[in-house]
Amino acid sequence: MTADEQIRVSKTVKRLLDQRRREGESYNDALERILEAETDRDLLAGFGRWSDDHANHVRKARQNQKEKSKERMRRYRV
Repeated sequence: MTADEQIRVSKTVKRLLDQRRREGESYNDALERILEAETDRDLLAGFGRWSDDHANHVRKARQNQKEKSKERMRRYRV
């Protein structure tokens, strides 16, 4: 198998990659495995996916709470 592309990495990155490579595993195979594992663990992958209706409901509720808080502060102001 010949390389389609070459990439340049620092000595530190190569050392870290060597530590993670499994016996008989190519650099490409190791990178695919590591990157796939990272994608599977992306904790932020589902964030920001509220429907427009739900997001608007949350915005309105937050705005109402802010208004109530401001009103309380006005009442207790000396």
